[in-house]
Amino acid sequence: MAAGRGIRIIPFLTCAPGAHVRRRQLNNDKIARLSLLHPSMTDSPLLKPSPARPSGRRANQLRDVRITRHYTKHAEGSVLVEFGDTKVICTASIAERVPEFLRGREQGWLTAEYGMLPRATHTRSDREAARGKQTGRTQEIQRLIARALRSVFDLNALGARTLHIDCDVIQADGGTRTASITGAFVAAISVGVYEGSPVLDLDYDEDSQCDTDMNVVMTGAGGFVEVQDTAEGAPFTRDEMNELIALADSDIKALIVKQKEALGIQGV
Repeated sequence: MAAGRGIRIIPFLTCAPGAHVRRRQLNNDKIARLSLLHPSMTDSPLLKPSPARPSGRRANQLRDVRITRHYTKHAEGSVLVEFGDTKVICTASIAERVPEFLRGREQGWLTAEYGMLPRATHTRSDREAARGKQTGRTQEIQRLIARALRSVFDLNALGARTLHIDCDVIQADGGTRTASITGAFVAAISVGVYEGSPVLDLDYDEDSQCDTDMNVVMTGAGGFVEVQDTAEGAPFTRDEMNELIALADSDIKALIVKQKEALGIQGV
């Protein structure tokens, strides 16, 4: 959300029309080449046949991702981030004050808020303001966003100011928290086990039926900020957890490249 206008990241990491290739189509030659590198790789679930994903994507294929900068007029910084049909507006605002616990320390603070429009989902939900209380899910997500950003932000350089990050979901199709974090400029992705196989970047159809759900937040230097892993059904194994993290790690690096391209940072 830095300076510079008119940059739009168009869909990336997608197949050509009609070229969606499922893992069952991996040929024996490719598997043989991988086994020469490491024999155990032929036992990986990523190389075994599995049910087709509802979207037709490969197990390790991101949805189309777009980052549109300066999406709103008044905020100091803003983007519209899109992961497929999930769309989130992220804005950054500066306030010339800090929380009470930071008074007199000449150190800044960063906080985040998250919300969904009433009709961001299949059916209308009441505004939380109308209910007079945020849900536990909303509080969890906005704390996650703030923690992720504070991990890479120099609060001393901010001075006695507060940076407010607002993430508003205008359309939800899975992965809204990871899209919010990515739009606010720390890369995050969802991975999970769908019908017994590890998959990347779950949409709603997969997220609502997955066996294991994991959110991974990483920095540009490859450090982990947060890993949230939940067994929705049967418990997962250590090997399955490691495989999901490896799957996320690869494509988070691709997201970081796209973020830097959007900001016009050289040497990406």
